[in-house]
Amino acid sequence: MTDIQNTFTMIDPVKGNLAFKLFWFEGNSYFDHLQRNNYFSVIWIKEGSGKLKSDFSEYDFEEDNLLAFTPYQPFMLSTENKLSGVVIQFHPDFFCIHKHHKEVSCSGILFDNIYHPPYVKIDEASAATFNLMLSQIKTEMQNKALAQYEILVSYLKIFLITASRLKSAQQALDQDPDKVNKEPFILHDLKEAIETHYKTKHSASDYADLLNISAKALARVTKAYFNKTISNLIAERIIIEAKRELYLTNKPIKEIAYELGYDDEYYFSRFFKTNVSPQLYRDTVGFGRASA
Repeated sequence: MTDIQNTFTMIDPVKGNLAFKLFWFEGNSYFDHLQRNNYFSVIWIKEGSGKLKSDFSEYDFEEDNLLAFTPYQPFMLSTENKLSGVVIQFHPDFFCIHKHHKEVSCSGILFDNIYHPPYVKIDEASAATFNLMLSQIKTEMQNKALAQYEILVSYLKIFLITASRLKSAQQALDQDPDKVNKEPFILHDLKEAIETHYKTKHSASDYADLLNISAKALARVTKAYFNKTISNLIAERIIIEAKRELYLTNKPIKEIAYELGYDDEYYFSRFFKTNVSPQLYRDTVGFGRASA
């Protein structure tokens, strides 16, 4: 179970792959190269700061930031400072946020949030909860006993719910109408338009037309507030839905492509390969079986 003093790993006995892992790290070599992991990663930066590159964007991160990434979401950390922190990694077969969305409500907030950076700022109260959960997880993984999986999932749920609540509260503050730099109302309309039409409208000009605004003006305000282009937002939303379908269902890839507005399965596969191919994603992450 224990690799080294500060690393604790659980392996799926059937597939032989990583199921759950907890480890503490020091140094810049862990995430200074592109990551494309077939499991969820939650990284608590306890010391250090730098640049986070994720998907199509780049962000600043600092100590007491909690970073969250879904399977095969590309990311890397660049810094000239010493980094240290703690990491939780878990495969969807161990715990899938899509299947348990009603229990933890972290999909679209902590993970798969295309409109906010993929991290949350940790406050003192949440840090105390996180440290307690990490201590409990470490103890449980050192002493394998009856119902270990159920206990670990319970601790993980508390960790994810706490992080999601914190990020949700911070997003609400960002949307406070009393804030000087509040988000323009047009972006609220853009979010709703993408959520409604991403399966049928795939171009930035489609949304500019829907919102009755020039494409250049919409592109400018979108880049300023989301640090992404409209095309990036649309692409990320499509990929999120494709991943959800690939994991939760056994639908043929051709059918998923068609439902997302792609008549050509091969064109859809090339589009999806900004991460990995749809088939590789399904083969390594798998689709959620009813018994899982």
